[in-house]
Amino acid sequence: MTIICLRCLSMKLLRTLVNAYGVSGNEAEVRKIIYDEIKDHVDEVTVDKLGNLIAVKKGARPRVMLAAHMDEIGLMIKGIDDEGIIFCSAVGGIIPGSLLADIVHIEGKSKALHGVITTRQISAGVDFEEFPEIGDLIIDTGLTRKELEKEGIGVGTFVGFERECNYLRYGKKILGKALDDRIGCFILIELAKRIKNPKNEICFVFTVQEEFSLYGAKTSAFEVDPDWSITVDTTPANDLISKKEDTDTQVITIGGGPVITIMDEAFISDRCINDWMKKIAKKKKISLQFEVSDFGTTDASMISVSKNGVPSTAISVPVRNIHTTSSIAHMRDIDQTVEILEELIKDPPLSCLN
Repeated sequence: MTIICLRCLSMKLLRTLVNAYGVSGNEAEVRKIIYDEIKDHVDEVTVDKLGNLIAVKKGARPRVMLAAHMDEIGLMIKGIDDEGIIFCSAVGGIIPGSLLADIVHIEGKSKALHGVITTRQISAGVDFEEFPEIGDLIIDTGLTRKELEKEGIGVGTFVGFERECNYLRYGKKILGKALDDRIGCFILIELAKRIKNPKNEICFVFTVQEEFSLYGAKTSAFEVDPDWSITVDTTPANDLISKKEDTDTQVITIGGGPVITIMDEAFISDRCINDWMKKIAKKKKISLQFEVSDFGTTDASMISVSKNGVPSTAISVPVRNIHTTSSIAHMRDIDQTVEILEELIKDPPLSCLN
């Protein structure tokens, strides 16, 4: 007799998603994983011209769009000297100092190549007085420029980060390079598997280029034409530098529950949908956290202004060390986000859409 551990399968899928390479504009590997996982649980799967994957459970209006982005931060080669030292530009918001000594993954014609991020000072054993800027970083693969060129590597080649995903604290936490936003992709896949025969149409949209431009959300929202939407993403946790008793500081903690975005740099969420989620969370005895931020935004900012406007909100899983290769999240926050959204989709906030 074979016993299938559904929790184990879910954890394996999340790990696979996090380990996959998908720098903004180069999301094909991630898209293939998602397609294989979701195709048997929806009525239709399409990929638009920009690369967004749209999976639909057909039903009546109102139509909801659930969005999560496939891409991750990374680098793009802008130059290689004769010795093979690689210079890069950032793709997405990167803290340059956090990348020092990280291993990178570069796809060649015949094989994947690896290298290390360093600076000329560090490579010579010399300390630095200030944290480096992105222009100070170099990549050493051990190969010359000619050897790299034989593998098709040159200006415009994407560079991803090499970091094996691991579970911490006996599976209660997850550590990896691309939790932003493979966690959101995982949540959407879980919802597609759980929700059977919905009354209303559900569009699970896995977007491209969120970290770079939000353009995937812009084009997919125009195509889907939703009546309401929820963006599922991650958000920075600051629980290691702030304390709950600091009344002048907003504290977001991992393990403290899903985070509802009230406002960010480019988006104000729909109060009615937020109130609906609060009721669900209270019913299920799930703690929520709320975020008002002066910087950063999500796909929700583009979706909300598509066509003549879309009532929208964003729910996020808090992550420590976000936009680094060593991000940490709590599995309970992920599970609770799935719970809230599953209930919300089954009992949509129709009164918010009039």
